[in-house]
Amino acid sequence: MLDKTKEIWFIGIKGTGMASLALILHDLGYRVAGSDIEKFTFTQVPLEKNGISVKPFAAENIKADQIVVKGNAFKSDNVEVKACEEKGISWQSYPDTVQEVIAMHTSIGVSGTHGKTSTTGLLAKVMTEAAPTSYLIGDGEGKGIADSRFFVYEADEYRRHFLAYHPDYQIMTNIDFDHPDYFKDQADYTLAFQTAAEQTKKALFVWGDDPRLASLRVTIPKYTYGFNDTDDFQAVEVEKTVNGASFNVVAHGQDLGRFEIHLFGDHNILNSLAVIGVATTENVALDDIRKGLLAYRGAKRRFSEKDFGDIAVIDDYAHHPTEMRATIQAARQKFPDKKLVVVFQPHTYSRTKKYQADFEEILSGVDKAYVTPIYASARESNGDISSEDLIAHIPGAEVIDLDNIADLTQNRDSVIVFMGAGDIPKYEDAFEKLL
Repeated sequence: MLDKTKEIWFIGIKGTGMASLALILHDLGYRVAGSDIEKFTFTQVPLEKNGISVKPFAAENIKADQIVVKGNAFKSDNVEVKACEEKGISWQSYPDTVQEVIAMHTSIGVSGTHGKTSTTGLLAKVMTEAAPTSYLIGDGEGKGIADSRFFVYEADEYRRHFLAYHPDYQIMTNIDFDHPDYFKDQADYTLAFQTAAEQTKKALFVWGDDPRLASLRVTIPKYTYGFNDTDDFQAVEVEKTVNGASFNVVAHGQDLGRFEIHLFGDHNILNSLAVIGVATTENVALDDIRKGLLAYRGAKRRFSEKDFGDIAVIDDYAHHPTEMRATIQAARQKFPDKKLVVVFQPHTYSRTKKYQADFEEILSGVDKAYVTPIYASARESNGDISSEDLIAHIPGAEVIDLDNIADLTQNRDSVIVFMGAGDIPKYEDAFEKLL
């Protein structure tokens, strides 16, 4: 249990979720420190800025009078986990620690295969306009506000971590099968969301076009959002431009008026509808909702844009077919007159194998596709598929690595989208240096 008289020690503090949680607890008045690999990560910047000590892993970091929070990725082969075991010191998990914060607030979780981080960030922006709001976002952002009314957080389904949570409200964006290295099949994956839905206390908000979300059975109100007349929160009179989108919202049959976002693609309109649904249910003023929607410019590594003259570079976390299609749609909306080039890093062998046909179909629809070597995660180091297998079925596609990254410079008057959830930023960084 959290205790302000003790130091809270994070094993793996630079993980995106762990860093966010550490920042929240620091802001809420807890003494926080932790350890991680020595290699630089973007998540350590806000930790250092807030004076949170980050040390290399070492057995002597573990002390009997600490509360130890262990990152999900760390097992007995980690020196600090081993030290806990040898010293008889118990730890609590990241999800269990998040649940302690959830219990302190009116809580809103955001789950789903895609769109969690963007929707959580947007929701945090909107709710902050209305009342003090603490938030935990999967891109390394976390903010704790003393006496906050709301707590907005991203709920990750991997290994069923989100089943530690019992929020007041929950947004579920979609249930596309993912994480084939853990979940047995679509039914097993959907069952995890069914359990998460049952643990939600006040209301569930789901995308109306997802048949698996439609199949969820709960005793609390379940509201849908989307573009259809049957949706409880519907976007109508949608106008999309190179600056974003505007639309009217019909909520339970009542027109709430016009809303505007500086975001791109249908998926961001859907995310906005989910946020509007939760906010209006909690009686947030419409003007506050409009301010928050208009002010939000996106999460880290979600359609992050840089301009290099006739070449625009987009950095995006997309690594699943649904995410890739959404990002490509957004790029075509924002840059209708530019050639669309995609540099895709397949993420894990099992996912690449599962969605090979989808990846080939999607990348065949862009003007030029490059595929990097497959990113092998810590939990899956090899497999029976390669990037060469993918490009064999994609017209004009090429495999690209750091040694031939200069080939990208021949794509003038283009928008070049770097897509992936692994270490693809290293390719983007190398390319930007050439530019």
